[in-house]
Amino acid sequence: MLRRLGLRWVALAYLLVILLGPLAMVFWRTFENGFGTAWDAITAPNTLHAFELTLIIAAIAVPFNTVFGILCALAIVRKRFPGKGLVNAFVDLPLALSPVVVGLSLFLLYGDDGWLGSWLGEHGIEVLFALPSMVIATIFVSLPFVAREVVPTLREIGDEQEQAARTLGASGWQTFRRITLPAIRWAVIYGVVLTTARCLGEYGAVAVVSGRLQGETETATLRVEERWQSFDIAGAYAISIVLAFVAVLVLVALTLIRPKEETV
Repeated sequence: MLRRLGLRWVALAYLLVILLGPLAMVFWRTFENGFGTAWDAITAPNTLHAFELTLIIAAIAVPFNTVFGILCALAIVRKRFPGKGLVNAFVDLPLALSPVVVGLSLFLLYGDDGWLGSWLGEHGIEVLFALPSMVIATIFVSLPFVAREVVPTLREIGDEQEQAARTLGASGWQTFRRITLPAIRWAVIYGVVLTTARCLGEYGAVAVVSGRLQGETETATLRVEERWQSFDIAGAYAISIVLAFVAVLVLVALTLIRPKEETV
């Protein structure tokens, strides 16, 4: 009993030092000069644009990776095809690569001297230092989360109910909508939450391909760095608090919704 309690206290102390301690310090540094200073930093035009751009990128990347993750998980678990092992491995590639390497790869691909850069330039299509490259980078780094949440769930539930539905004449879409999707809904939700958090907090890949133009291609995370380098410490902490608050709000909402779903 004492050993079990000791392990719990060690785990709580570890979380306190690693997670809550730094977060509490950010809160304190944000409001040590009063609420007005933090509010002015958050409501600055360039900061508001940075948040807006961050939300736009997330609004594009999250649905894309949600659909891809579900389809990819179904292919990995339910289908047999050549190269299945490679597909399964490539899904984890964004987790193994540094985001900076991802950004550099996109730069070499879409830059003026890249494989596609000259062709895009001739047709007036701007990818680098614009929204498209930032969306592509964010999609890449957040790609695995939905698939990796759904794959084990599909393996756990099996395919007996799906086979029974097809035997009774249900189409593929009807089987997915009525059998598969309800069974994997919480895996999908967890994957969406992780994907959203990754999109909101992405820095490395976006920093390489965005150009960091204030009021144009500067996301919230890039804005934090810009404010810090400009010695606006309160502003950097204030923006960080907003990002942390959004993440905590999503997790709290998920916790409050789940019991209601499970009691239906």
